[in-house]
Amino acid sequence: MKKIPALLLCAALLAGCSEYGPKDPVDYVNPYIGNISHLLVPTFPTVQLPNSMLRVYPERADYTSEYVNGLPVIVTNHRERSAFKLGVTAGNELRPVIPVTYDNEHLTPYGFSVDLQDGAIHADYAVSHQSAVYRIRFRDGKGTLLLTSQNGAVSLADGVLAGYQVVDGETKVYVYMEVQEKPVQEGFLRHGQLVDGKSDSGRNACVAMTFDVPEVHLRYGVSFISQEQAAANLHREIGTYDVEKVAAEGRRVWNETLGRLEIRGGSESEKTVFYSSYYRTFERPVCLSEDGRYWSAFDNQVHEDGGTPFYTDDWIWDTYRAAHPLRVVMDPSLEEDILASFVRMAEQTGNDWAPTFPEVTGDSRRMNSNHTVATFADALVKGLRLDTLKVYQISRNALVEKTLAPWCGNPAGAIDAFFWEKGYMPALAEGEPETDPNVHSFEKRQPVAVTLGTSYDSWCASVLAGAAGERADSVFFARHARDYRNLYNPATGFFHPRDARGNFIEPFDYSFPGGMGAREYYGENNGWVYRWDVQHGIPDLVSLMGGPEAFVRKLDETFATPLGRSKFEFYAKLPDHTGNVGQFSMANEPSLHIPYLYDYAGAPWKTQKRIRQLLRTWFRDDLMGVPGDEDGGGMTSFVVWSCLGLYPVTPGKAEYAIGSPVFPEAVVHLPGGKTFEIVARGVSEDNKYIQSATLDGKPLTRPFLSHEELMRGGRLVFEMGNEPDKTWGI
Repeated sequence: MKKIPALLLCAALLAGCSEYGPKDPVDYVNPYIGNISHLLVPTFPTVQLPNSMLRVYPERADYTSEYVNGLPVIVTNHRERSAFKLGVTAGNELRPVIPVTYDNEHLTPYGFSVDLQDGAIHADYAVSHQSAVYRIRFRDGKGTLLLTSQNGAVSLADGVLAGYQVVDGETKVYVYMEVQEKPVQEGFLRHGQLVDGKSDSGRNACVAMTFDVPEVHLRYGVSFISQEQAAANLHREIGTYDVEKVAAEGRRVWNETLGRLEIRGGSESEKTVFYSSYYRTFERPVCLSEDGRYWSAFDNQVHEDGGTPFYTDDWIWDTYRAAHPLRVVMDPSLEEDILASFVRMAEQTGNDWAPTFPEVTGDSRRMNSNHTVATFADALVKGLRLDTLKVYQISRNALVEKTLAPWCGNPAGAIDAFFWEKGYMPALAEGEPETDPNVHSFEKRQPVAVTLGTSYDSWCASVLAGAAGERADSVFFARHARDYRNLYNPATGFFHPRDARGNFIEPFDYSFPGGMGAREYYGENNGWVYRWDVQHGIPDLVSLMGGPEAFVRKLDETFATPLGRSKFEFYAKLPDHTGNVGQFSMANEPSLHIPYLYDYAGAPWKTQKRIRQLLRTWFRDDLMGVPGDEDGGGMTSFVVWSCLGLYPVTPGKAEYAIGSPVFPEAVVHLPGGKTFEIVARGVSEDNKYIQSATLDGKPLTRPFLSHEELMRGGRLVFEMGNEPDKTWGI
């Protein structure tokens, strides 16, 4: 008889025999979707409670890896860093890191089970917020556990393994691990032998326990404050070694969280893609508050949180577009806490600059622009509670005091002075040497991306300044909100880099511009994608392009124009620009709003067609079912919105564009007990076109829904058909 892993059996029982009956939302989550990347970074099958500090995934490069480096303990930065190694072996060879084969891996958002070392070891795992539990079975009745700190220290006392690892700079993560069974031998690993002692430190400091029993139970807590706090976190959350009991609680939490979006009808595959995408939006940011305190890498201090939890690890360039707006709707109080955390970060750094890429280890200042400003503006116009003056001040400072040069956290310099005087970032001719010390040697100036992004940030800052009563600043930033016009080339209809003298860079290829990732002029994407990067000025962009008909025609060209060269040549230079439909890239975040732009030019039926094409083509229930770097909800939040039939094209504007709902019924459970129901009568793969719509029984003839209409609750009903109705929504 085939062995059923205990954790998997427990999950099936808790699901009410979901294989044969109704499934709960968490049963539709497939963490393996996207675990093989198209080119760059895959998704990882993350085990974690929503937005919780402790998260793990298998210790391997991706799904195709032959070995895992033991069992995971904690991931400290999304998709990048794992701290500690928990080695397991049934053999005699002892090393700080022991790669072992794995098989029969079954993973859920709240736990996993796996066979290791060709079946000699079986492990079950379940996670809480800051603690977790393992059950490890040795087939031959004996084996060894090894806890390794790759850069720190480990200790051993009375059945407790503990230690810390330096993650980066002054940031340390601590672990406190209790083992229920008594070992027959224990000590510290040096030169392949166990030696006595109480602690060890340095690179690959390793403590080990050897057992002569078939089953070992361990539970552990983690902390960024201290080893004592790691122990407190464990004892506060987990008072058992029972994996099934911890898994049951994790399952309950996930069902409660995912169930706030209720889907009725649709195929099993569509539900899997939907709930798997929604699960991804809870990977980040993570809550670092531990019993009312938190470690901040922004000043290397432990702080009292005052009742407002502290969140970090949020790559805002990716998440401001759809993930933050989704949270504004689904959990506004959580979003308020996250934005309050951004304010604390700015204060703790001492410069009062809003963060851009806040991580557990501090602000890495990656990518271009300062889109935290957009998260503030979006929250403000949608009625969330903010310290308006403070968020305006740190937003203003981040724009005008910090350099606009990508991937740099230095004060503003020469090219920044040029930008605020002339209204665009000056470009260099191909081969022209760089003169500004703030410009990253690999990331370059990205002058078009920076100009367009800062135009949008300026629009958001103008909104904040107006709300804060700073009228002069509101006018200043409103003027710079139109800086995108300074790079518009009316002869070509593209945003075109200019040099410091005001001349367009010539000759120029919009589909294959200069530098790796087009960074000399754009950023990760080519000119066809950045042609539409004016989220805040769409009516003006329609006008610049010659009116609605010309605008729609140019949109069509984006999706229809071929790459113009072989795939290996195109992707060798533009590896982020995958998931192509013509020159459009589904795989990178600046593209997410583009298919919705038809709504603004009198052709909403084209948005309906395009959204369904993109969902069907690039987001699937399989190992390659995500077209590009997912970035912790940055991309999958697009899927969540689009399946519902809505999308926040312009964060900072209290409005959603309407696309094509996927499910016959969707219920959004709003705060305060309200619900918003979206009904799509007759919807199917072919019936993707809206024929008519009503909102609370009254005709809806516009392809937009206001935030107020959504949040007050109600019923939006679409009549769907298999042919476009070219009169609805125009």
